[in-house]
Amino acid sequence: MTSVTPTAASRRSIPFALLVVFIDIAGLGLILPVLPRLIEEVGHIGLDDAARIGGWLFASFSLAQFLCAPLAGALSDRIGRRPLLLAAIGGLGVDYILHAVAPSLLWLFVGRIIAGICGSSFVIANALIADVTAPEQRARAFGWIGAAFGLGFVLGPALGGLLGAFGPRVPFWVAAALALANFIFGLIALPETLPPEKRRRFRWREANPLGVLLVFRQHPGVLGLAAVLFIYLFGSAVYPAIWAFWGIAKFGWSEIMVGLSLAAFGLVMALVQGTLTGPMVSRFGEWRVALIGLVVGVVVCVGYGFATGIATVSLLLVLHAPEGFVYPMFSALMSRAVPESAQGALQGGISALMNLAMVTGTLFFTQIFGYFLSDAAPFRSPDMAYFIAAGVLFLSLLAFRRVARSRPGKA
Repeated sequence: MTSVTPTAASRRSIPFALLVVFIDIAGLGLILPVLPRLIEEVGHIGLDDAARIGGWLFASFSLAQFLCAPLAGALSDRIGRRPLLLAAIGGLGVDYILHAVAPSLLWLFVGRIIAGICGSSFVIANALIADVTAPEQRARAFGWIGAAFGLGFVLGPALGGLLGAFGPRVPFWVAAALALANFIFGLIALPETLPPEKRRRFRWREANPLGVLLVFRQHPGVLGLAAVLFIYLFGSAVYPAIWAFWGIAKFGWSEIMVGLSLAAFGLVMALVQGTLTGPMVSRFGEWRVALIGLVVGVVVCVGYGFATGIATVSLLLVLHAPEGFVYPMFSALMSRAVPESAQGALQGGISALMNLAMVTGTLFFTQIFGYFLSDAAPFRSPDMAYFIAAGVLFLSLLAFRRVARSRPGKA
């Protein structure tokens, strides 16, 4: 397919990239409320063991993505964004079908690994955004990605909680339909945004999961931010790791309540990121907006550990929204320091970093959660994972302050 001019590409490709993120996250949100019950049903186990298995499922997805997303990012710099993005979308549809028919826990793991192998849609979507936006506009554009993420978490979990009343497998069929519809739409509507003259030679060192991290060393100012981002992502992995299990264990939430809580979080996150990212960056700058997000992250994580009911959780969900500034601000700051021809490699590196953090973080926090629900713990509590995560997030805040102080005029 021939590439289009940057102006035409931005008109057509940015909305599609946002739609890809929205549908991908809506599909993920559909399954989160019912995943604990599906694991219990398929594995014939209790909630504490289901939480541990859930951690390994998340980790298998993230590990597969860690191994394969850098390859997708590097390939997209060589052959273009369109074919890689379509492959990622189609793979998610296959994953959801495998979950819907899974007769054993092994099938769940196979599905998660396939999703991880094909789960490079965020890498390619971010590189696509970088292709068609000026550097000074990327923080706002990455904020739109965050808003699409949030909106996906409005529709997906709410619908998943409602569909869960008909059985834990029904949301997976709906998620599969969404992914495959997205794939068909992409075949028709998605343009190529990286013209041939801007493509570059494929480099294996940027395609392997450890070598790709070297992209952070090749450009001044990127390595320190990458280290802080890893610590932050490790700590924030506590939410996808235990949220549904925590709500069930602490408050006795149903699938519908889990879905509504996630939907409320997504709505607030989307509103804040979609409307305030640009104005906040214009007023405070990317460094200070990132700092605000990190501070909020520490405070609300402690708050969840002390939450006493749905009223407290609802308040924390509202206060939590500014943490959503962190990832787009880091993406924008790092993107500024990298040449246009290496945006795919950078996004592959960021994805590798994120997935490495998710592999270690989800395993760490689900094992802590499961342990403190078991008889082996010195005391039983569903909240210890949040308190430990808050400590990790505080470390990321301190590290960010140190990095920022090395740059005159920053946070």
